[in-house]
Amino acid sequence: MRIILQRAVEKLGAPGDILEVADGYARNFLIPKGMAAPPSKGAIRHAARLRQSHQKRVKATLDEANATAQRLSAKPVRVAAKAAEGGRLFGSLPAHTLAQEIEKATGVAVDRRHVDLPQPIRSLGTHEVAIHLHPEVIATVTLEVVEK
Repeated sequence: MRIILQRAVEKLGAPGDILEVADGYARNFLIPKGMAAPPSKGAIRHAARLRQSHQKRVKATLDEANATAQRLSAKPVRVAAKAAEGGRLFGSLPAHTLAQEIEKATGVAVDRRHVDLPQPIRSLGTHEVAIHLHPEVIATVTLEVVEK
């Protein structure tokens, strides 16, 4: 059965896409939930407008993510932590602490789940941290961990 997607459906398509799916999937799931509509002359024109608006939204979020990445990468973020004589920290700096410090320094709200930190930071010095802002945009923030 041919359908026009009204909303983005994971692993199926974006709004405005005209697809061929199983009859039962379309009748029992997609159409009743408002995710799709059967194609008609007016619906096909509407699908083109849906596609255009979806592309504009995607481009806007990508541009916003790029601008945020530039703001985050512009200057290093200083983080003060207690350290021992050899430069080793008492404890560590986990992702949620780094997200808070980045937000204080730059004014950009960063979710701790987007901070790519394989191991918590346990030493003084300069560290590079990747932040996933968008599936296509990753910002690299330079952290300078200094002694408190």
